[in-house]
Amino acid sequence: MSNDFYITSILPHAGIIIKICRAYTDSQEDFEDFYQEACLQIWKSRDAFQNKSKWSTWIYRITLNVCLTLAKRNAKKEYSLEKTPNLSEDNKAFQNEDLNLLYDAIKKLSEVDRAIILLHLEENPYKEIAAIIGTSANNIAVRINRIKKQLKIILDGKIN
Repeated sequence: MSNDFYITSILPHAGIIIKICRAYTDSQEDFEDFYQEACLQIWKSRDAFQNKSKWSTWIYRITLNVCLTLAKRNAKKEYSLEKTPNLSEDNKAFQNEDLNLLYDAIKKLSEVDRAIILLHLEENPYKEIAAIIGTSANNIAVRINRIKKQLKIILDGKIN
């Protein structure tokens, strides 16, 4: 991957990639693997982009697909119960306790609801979220309200 492509086409949208990868990982190591794989797949598929959507939408779709694929692959592997995420000072993505609680709650949502709320948190308009998910903007509005209620219930159970 050329440094120019990364700087001009991926880095401005790194926030999207980071949020999606963070929502599908439990450790800094997995997060870094997912992030690298997403960037690689964006680079590999750059010629397939047809300008039918925003570049950020394209990045979101690729990143989400990468994360879903890697998460399923990782779920099939057996992990020791003794293995815990490495949350050392070097692992900045996992240091904020409030953010960790939010991501833990988001991880309890279905894959589609997780994708919807991440897009909403990125402040994407309902119409764009609907285009990515493949439904109507009205449906997205209803689902976001339901997802917020679910997250509140999950978080109230952890906070109280």
